Amino acid sequence: MAWVILIVSGLLEAGWALSLKASDGLSKLWPSVAFVVLLAASMAGLMIALKTLPVGPAYAVWVGIGAVVTAIVGMIAFDDPVNALTIGSIVLIIAGVVGLQLAGGSAH
Repeated sequence: MAWVILIVSGLLEAGWALSLKASDGLSKLWPSVAFVVLLAASMAGLMIALKTLPVGPAYAVWVGIGAVVTAIVGMIAFDDPVNALTIGSIVLIIAGVVGLQLAGGSAH
């Protein structure tokens, strides 16, 4: 169950990052509110997951999910650059998270 919480928390991380972008420097009310709520929920999920998961792989999964989802949504919704280097970098993030899992990311 800790991995499920961690994955959801990683998705919430992407949500708060995207809300921060949409808030225009916290100058727009509802995206700013979404930022604070999603940030708190994401951190709470990470905190719960870290009670049973090893910190290194768990944090890498959390950040990796947030980074990959944020990058992909940024390309789609905010016209962030899409090229071979950005796609390759996303693939490397995923490969790094998988590598950490294969190296011993299971709960103890």
